[in-house]
Amino acid sequence: MRSVKLVIFSDIHNDWKTLERLLALEADYYIAAGDQVSWAKGIERCGEILEARGDKVYVLPGNHESAELVDTMCARFGLHNFHERHIQVGKWRVAGLGYSNPTPFDTPGEYSELEIGERLQRFAGLTPLVLICHAPPFGTALDEVRNGVHAGSHSVREFIEKHQPEYFFCGHIHEAEGVTIEMGRTRAMNVGKKGYLLELE
Repeated sequence: MRSVKLVIFSDIHNDWKTLERLLALEADYYIAAGDQVSWAKGIERCGEILEARGDKVYVLPGNHESAELVDTMCARFGLHNFHERHIQVGKWRVAGLGYSNPTPFDTPGEYSELEIGERLQRFAGLTPLVLICHAPPFGTALDEVRNGVHAGSHSVREFIEKHQPEYFFCGHIHEAEGVTIEMGRTRAMNVGKKGYLLELE
């Protein structure tokens, strides 16, 4: 039985050449984990590029785009809105939650910690789980803006520590792009726009 390939990426911020490069990789699923654009500008162009992989594309809103904006783009270009949803991939459950915890910038896609915690609960019983959020877990190497300064979500961290998904992927904090850590049994990574090719057996 062949493995299933997922290309997971985040924080493209209108870098269309990078988006095209990621979509050129051969995979079964392409998961955009938020901030495809900046301040909601460029969503049409984003949709046009993602349309090349069509039905294989699953999109989360980051803090730079609203859930409604992503939903409209997905409907128009034949993509999947993955916000607060999960899919079955072989024996695996793959789940997605967009938006970030509050930022100082009042961006379009922010939840309170309570809202993040409540929305993550729908994934609590899924196993084996691959969890993809825009926001990283607070107080880890995945959310470090600069030495000793962290900007991730307490609720995301609590969910990972309690439920121990096999894999966790995020974005949001550009400075932590490409960083991988272990959180108990969970292998956690900030994919950023470098992206990551996950192979599931």
